[in-house]
Amino acid sequence: MYMENTPQVSRLHIALIGRRNAGKSSLLNAWVGQDVAVVSDVAGTTTDAVRKAVELPGLGACVLLDTPGFDDTDRQLGRLRIERMQTAVEQADIVVVVASGVDLTEEEREWTVSLRRKGTPWMLALGKADTIADAEQEAERMGRELKVPAVAVSAWKRTGLDRLTALLLQLLPPDFGEETITGSLAKEGDRVLLVMPQDKEAPKGRLILPQVQTIRELLDKRCIAVCCTPDKMGEALASFHKSPELIITDSQVFPQVFRQKPADSRLTSFSVLFAAYKGDGRVLRRGAESISLLTEHSRVLIAEACAHVPAGEDIGRVKLPRLLRKRIGEGLQISFVSGRDFPQDLSPYQLVIHCGACMFNRRYVLERIRRAEEQGVPITNYGMAIAHLTGILHQIDFG
Repeated sequence: MYMENTPQVSRLHIALIGRRNAGKSSLLNAWVGQDVAVVSDVAGTTTDAVRKAVELPGLGACVLLDTPGFDDTDRQLGRLRIERMQTAVEQADIVVVVASGVDLTEEEREWTVSLRRKGTPWMLALGKADTIADAEQEAERMGRELKVPAVAVSAWKRTGLDRLTALLLQLLPPDFGEETITGSLAKEGDRVLLVMPQDKEAPKGRLILPQVQTIRELLDKRCIAVCCTPDKMGEALASFHKSPELIITDSQVFPQVFRQKPADSRLTSFSVLFAAYKGDGRVLRRGAESISLLTEHSRVLIAEACAHVPAGEDIGRVKLPRLLRKRIGEGLQISFVSGRDFPQDLSPYQLVIHCGACMFNRRYVLERIRRAEEQGVPITNYGMAIAHLTGILHQIDFG
């Protein structure tokens, strides 16, 4: 039951990549015991990443990603399909390269080099093993040459699947799943006040995901969690017999909460917490400090993880741009992307400001941070940017 309720962003993401008709979709179906992906002898049947949440022995709650072939040559859709495959790879904690034969093609070799360069854990699966003589020996040979785990698999005969799972367990990042949202900021017995505005961006009758996940973690840590809206913060503080050890709030009400905060209480925000939980807090903090270098001729990219329709005083589309232009000038150019749309080339921008990324897994956020760093473009997130713009970045606790 727990697996069914595990958010996709908290699961181990495993991507299957390879040439068209290498057997990726058949392997996925055999692995999960269901017809999840469409299988056909026609090359290019898989046109978008197919996702399946599963429970794998030893690995726990996972998301398996079946991807389009990276050798797609269709003039109109091929480029788009390959981009979708690349996005799936960026999200993957582990990649399985499904080989189409005993001798790797040029495209297959190029992808193995790319995975090594990015530091992505990966392994080789020799697909359609039932059609290859001495498939197990060939897989072992290929693995030795590539210096990665390798296995021969047959979706038709359902062989090699247990071995595939066992090898993936060896590739599991040692610290996977050990990150916590509140880190060292909260421990058992601490009193934590959560100040949470419930505006138009909060779905009626529900809490947004960062709030839900943070509250659950505080309960798991055996903390005493008290929740209120900003207008009730004074009354909530009065209910404590002494100051709470920690106050967590929303970035957009930082200044209001900071003014009421007891001097001996630490203050942070959901967005700041998620900066370290999902990415690299130190890099994102440096990015916030680079706001001071922007001019009216600068360009800023604001990236949102969820593709929602902006409503009212949207923090990313309205409030943050307003704060930036008030500080930098009305001539500041601001662009927006949402969901999995994120430019490969970030060089036109002097700063990237990302949301808290509660809808993305950690690997995907780190890949975006890596891309920005490689191109020399500062990157930060909503919470840190707002803390800098309101002059309290140095007074925020980062864990």
